[in-house]
Amino acid sequence: MPFNTSKDLHILQTDSWGAFKALYGWEPVRVQGQLTSVLILFKRLPLGLSIAYVPKASVNEEWQALLPKIEAECRNRHAVFLQIEPDVNEPYDVAALERLFPNYITDENTIQPRGTILIDISQDEEAILAAMKQKTRYNIRLAERKGVKIEQSDDLEDFYEQTLVTSQRDGFAVHSFDYYKNVYDLFEPQGRCVLLRASYEGQSLAYLMLFLQGERAWYLYGASNDELRNLMPTYLLQWEAMRYAKAKGATVYDMWGIPDVDENQLEEQFMNRSDGLWGVYRFKRGFGGEVKLAAPAYVKAFKPLLYKAYLWIKKKRGGGEHASL
Repeated sequence: MPFNTSKDLHILQTDSWGAFKALYGWEPVRVQGQLTSVLILFKRLPLGLSIAYVPKASVNEEWQALLPKIEAECRNRHAVFLQIEPDVNEPYDVAALERLFPNYITDENTIQPRGTILIDISQDEEAILAAMKQKTRYNIRLAERKGVKIEQSDDLEDFYEQTLVTSQRDGFAVHSFDYYKNVYDLFEPQGRCVLLRASYEGQSLAYLMLFLQGERAWYLYGASNDELRNLMPTYLLQWEAMRYAKAKGATVYDMWGIPDVDENQLEEQFMNRSDGLWGVYRFKRGFGGEVKLAAPAYVKAFKPLLYKAYLWIKKKRGGGEHASL
């Protein structure tokens, strides 16, 4: 019973992502099946223990054969618990999905954002534009008319400076400079990452780091400064990122990261909220697409008492061990 309509692994299930996370203390282990495989990330804890995390797993017809192998790897590494986040979006058969995770509990507080907007970029450009909000189309054309230029860039220092501006302005946490440089250096030579820059008369205004895997594209990181925002550079930047992804063979553009609530609640509240991901939802919704909510996490505690202690510490810290993922 396949839940995944895409034949492509999620970008977070690739060996390159495992190699990237290995730079930050995670041990990547791949469990191989006959047709597919699963990447597990292990984080070492004191006393020889670990925690295990599977981001965006492809839950397909091989899953029932793969899960025992995944759990065996967890036991070999004395994992306190295993958390699996399926690469599955609503609507789906909840009971059927839960049957694939016997003796697991669900956790709505996933590490990766559950909410996203998926945009079909398999259509021609006029159809993609027609599906956008009128104001968004206007802002794209305004940026074009005013002379905003979009180009590929490798200026990670300038990109990072603008992430700091974005963080201060919008209240987002940011990673270190090395974090962005390392992920770029791993994926860009493979043709699976591009940094796009919006500029006006040579002045940098905004950046977007796009990731590609097969027929899928993800907008994972973006930044903009406070200069000339009236030129709407971020709108043209998103549009050109979609055009770039389409030219590279992608058919789905994942906006990645909106509030983890259903679409009705989003539409009722987005005009009155700007905290957290609500501000970016106001921007992202204008590009059309479908609002999607991913399945919750499925968790198995191999050491229940230690898992309860872990949850207590996580709550006390107001976050958790995985916050940087």
